[in-house]
Amino acid sequence: MYIKTFRMEEKKFDPKQLIGYVLIAGLVTWMWMNNAPNPEEKQQEVTKTEEVVKNNHTDKTATEIVAQDNFSANAIPDSIALANLNSKLGLFAYGASLPSATNAVTEISNDVLELKFSNKGGYLKEVKLKDFKTHDQKPLYLVKDDNASLNIKLTTTDNRILNTKDLYFQPTISKNGKNQVFSMRLKVSETKFLEYRYEIKPDDYMVDFTIKSQGLSDVINTSNGVDLDWNLKARVNEKSLTYENQNTAIHYLDDGDLECLGLSEGDDTAENISWIGFKQHFFSSILLADTTFKKIAVKQDNYIERDTVDAEFLKGFELQTQLAVSGGEIIQNMSWYYGPNDYKILKNYENLGLEKNVNLGWGIFGWINKFLFIPVFSFLSINLGASLGYGLIIILMTIVVRIFMSPLVYKSYLSSAKMKVIRPEMEKINAKYPDKKDAMKRQQETMKMQRESGVNMMAGCIPAVLQMPIFFALFRFFPSEIGLRQKSFLWAEDLSAYDEVLKLPFNVPFYGDHVSLFPIFASVAIFFYMRMTQSQQANMQAPVQEGMPDMQKMMKYMLYFSPLMMLVFFNNYASGLSLYYFVSNLLTITIMLAIKKFFIDEEKILAKINENKKKPKKANKFQRKMQQMMEEAEKQQKAKKK
Repeated sequence: MYIKTFRMEEKKFDPKQLIGYVLIAGLVTWMWMNNAPNPEEKQQEVTKTEEVVKNNHTDKTATEIVAQDNFSANAIPDSIALANLNSKLGLFAYGASLPSATNAVTEISNDVLELKFSNKGGYLKEVKLKDFKTHDQKPLYLVKDDNASLNIKLTTTDNRILNTKDLYFQPTISKNGKNQVFSMRLKVSETKFLEYRYEIKPDDYMVDFTIKSQGLSDVINTSNGVDLDWNLKARVNEKSLTYENQNTAIHYLDDGDLECLGLSEGDDTAENISWIGFKQHFFSSILLADTTFKKIAVKQDNYIERDTVDAEFLKGFELQTQLAVSGGEIIQNMSWYYGPNDYKILKNYENLGLEKNVNLGWGIFGWINKFLFIPVFSFLSINLGASLGYGLIIILMTIVVRIFMSPLVYKSYLSSAKMKVIRPEMEKINAKYPDKKDAMKRQQETMKMQRESGVNMMAGCIPAVLQMPIFFALFRFFPSEIGLRQKSFLWAEDLSAYDEVLKLPFNVPFYGDHVSLFPIFASVAIFFYMRMTQSQQANMQAPVQEGMPDMQKMMKYMLYFSPLMMLVFFNNYASGLSLYYFVSNLLTITIMLAIKKFFIDEEKILAKINENKKKPKKANKFQRKMQQMMEEAEKQQKAKKK
């Protein structure tokens, strides 16, 4: 345990212009200007605004909205000023007269967190994750330099509106077993106060947090609810502004389902929410309710645009909700999570659904990641990570996946070989029925010939379809796996970021201002893989019929379009993902060459087909249904001609 108390000068931001960002699909957001008071404004006299509220009778009473940067009596030595402070704060002037009414900061640490609490506002001044660094190897802070605030708007019974972020709390430290308990009290007397209670556990990113009042039922008016505001500007932690910003958004759990506010700007309201997370790519700040937040309003601002090359913040997050009140007193049990988006860590907090904050893909893609790739990657990392390195683990994992998928590759290639053998007969049928009016008859003859030969066109498509979930699951797994963060391999310094080998003096739209090498290798590999499979795909296609599109010509365009899209799209993506696709395509090419050389014999396939033709074939239920449908369609076509 490390506890330290010291004074910190109050910091204020200079006015800054924060710019938004564009997604790969080309969405552009607008600019937002954030202004903060300058030091000269601190010396000015407090401004007062009168608002009119109606009481239970028909009389009108003025409610003073009190907004002051410094309510400390320690900064106001003369009695006249103290009296003036008392007239502004009412009973809450008591807390401003205590010795704790300064900008002092208390530091408390556990094994993974270093927290600093400010007397002013009673909230966190800094949150440092001790086991992590930023992309440029600086300490990683989620809260620092006033980028976050927590505020309760208090309406007093003597018609004042006070903001707790402007008032001074009194800190105390105690122990609860092995846990450190840090209390911040906003006092109106020694026995009446508003308390923020933080309980910090050893080696845990979760901090228990309770807001409660004692003896304030006749001091604050809770009849219209008590509003809580939590704001945070997401700090830049990763190498790629674009990619980190793309993975930064407000998440919240609504009745067990994860909701995301979106990738750009927006706002939303919801009811009965379990937790709200200000999520970044690899780290999150999450506020959890002991039961639920009855109603929330969230807002998200975007600060990164297409041409932004350097920034301090990615997005601005805002949460508004109401605290639970009982008998005129505030009592709200909550928790803070400040930590990594590590699926295993979040999953250990049972029945909270925090692991849903990690984007592993929806539906079957998420299931594949949860029950296949995360366990496999964890096993390899624990047993081989230190000795092999994570680049070789990705290669080893790729080999395991391709070996597992090789039977599907074999089935697809075998079906292609069968279609190649019977293609001359299909061309004869096409020549026999060349007219468009004979299309139905031509299709019936083709299906009959395939059935007699024991060939099924769908047999080649099904293996390819079955491989698609693996492709999309890994597309989500590698960018979300925090275990790859800042792990190097060859020239790639960070497998969770792009592997820049050349910095460009200009920015290429959608591509970026750098050249990544692994996407180039992956694009070349997929080009040769697609070129190799073109003949296989051509065999799977029926001969071109009149009035039908030429699929072979479209496939030729895809041969160049797909590698180009990968080259552009993956230039800003995780290099670990590009490494996987590069190795995966090389292995697939190798497997296909081996199948062609050692396992496929077209003469034997032709002999088998000829043997099948001699055997009586009975159509299955699906084939009979298709045959009936085509015959019915042919009858209707003939009827129209009459």
